[in-house]
Amino acid sequence: MAGTILPLHDRHETKPSSEYSRRFKSWRLKMRRNKRTYLAFHILVLLFIFNAYAKNIRTKRINNERIADPEFVVVDSDPTLFTETFSMDETYGTSVDYYDFNKISLLPDRTNIGGRLLLCIPLRNAESVLDMMFDHLYNLTYPHTLIDLAFLVGDSTDNTLDLLQEQAVILQNQWSSDKVFNKIDVFKHDFGATIGQGVDDRHGVHVQAERRKLMGRARNWLLSTTLKPYHSWVYWRDADIERSPASIIEDLMAFDKDVTVPNVWRPLPKWLGGQQPYDLNSWVESSEAIRLASTLDEDDVIVEGYAEYPTWRVHLAYLRSEEGSLDEFINLDGVGGVSILAKAKVFRSGANFPGFSFLSHAETEGFGKMCKKMGMSVIGLPHYTIWHQYEPSEDDLKKMKEMKAQGLPID
Repeated sequence: MAGTILPLHDRHETKPSSEYSRRFKSWRLKMRRNKRTYLAFHILVLLFIFNAYAKNIRTKRINNERIADPEFVVVDSDPTLFTETFSMDETYGTSVDYYDFNKISLLPDRTNIGGRLLLCIPLRNAESVLDMMFDHLYNLTYPHTLIDLAFLVGDSTDNTLDLLQEQAVILQNQWSSDKVFNKIDVFKHDFGATIGQGVDDRHGVHVQAERRKLMGRARNWLLSTTLKPYHSWVYWRDADIERSPASIIEDLMAFDKDVTVPNVWRPLPKWLGGQQPYDLNSWVESSEAIRLASTLDEDDVIVEGYAEYPTWRVHLAYLRSEEGSLDEFINLDGVGGVSILAKAKVFRSGANFPGFSFLSHAETEGFGKMCKKMGMSVIGLPHYTIWHQYEPSEDDLKKMKEMKAQGLPID
């Protein structure tokens, strides 16, 4: 009867109907009477069995060759990560992936690409810089097939999310296949940020502790959602970078350190000096800062570069020289978040961006301190410079308005 539900003990043990049995016996009897047909049938059965056996042997050989095939080897900076997929079931598509993190790694250099990279970009009210950001991503010289892009849009009140999705689709449909990224993920998640996105809002000293902790949680959320076993590196990048070498990923990889950051400056109008050190969150610890931290409450956060927190640290930004060697580096204790390249093993070992006060620091500066505590190498490049977009403050806008009224150039 149609729609009848069989008892549990009958669902996999139903017997063929009497009509089916009768027809099957009749067909088998005819086969035996016709010897040629009977022989041909058995030959077909044998061919089917042989083909199934050959296919099984071929599958095993392919799986064994995968270990030696560089296309299936993903280099991690601590171990070389070998991935083997076995127990394939073509009917249901199931598999078991095996990752061996105990293999010896190959050290990346300028001619040896360092494996699969996760590129993370957090965004908030960033619609005005998306074109510039995608231009930079498009021009990256690191093989796009080895890059997974991950965007996190949070607490935005503009059209960032829709524009991001549109441009991501356009980026993945380029005529040139070498410009298409391996994967792009876009995530939407709000963290309850209430601080405005204006220059004066974001850089006011009274909001820095709350802002840094919130940004740390956002970075950790994006990282934990997207980091996979096959990633060798993680590159954090701000969307509002104005100028940056297209080879920055390979250049930073070449140092083979756990955490590497470039120097970050910003262009200014001529009447403001033309240029200026921007990221003061990359620094070397000082005895004065350690003493200052000992006087703070447990949840307080030192905000570098503000008169309220006299740390007297050595800042990476102020060590820049236009004649300096691009291969020079210094050891750091805190790092800024504009551009960070880290080995994936750093995060697999437990390092993260504190969304709380860790040794009186949060987010990227707390990340730097945490990595140093864990015995990892953290370096900055004094003379390798990228340029952050200039955003005029309210005072700058007032001054520019006055200069314009006086007929003075404001470029």
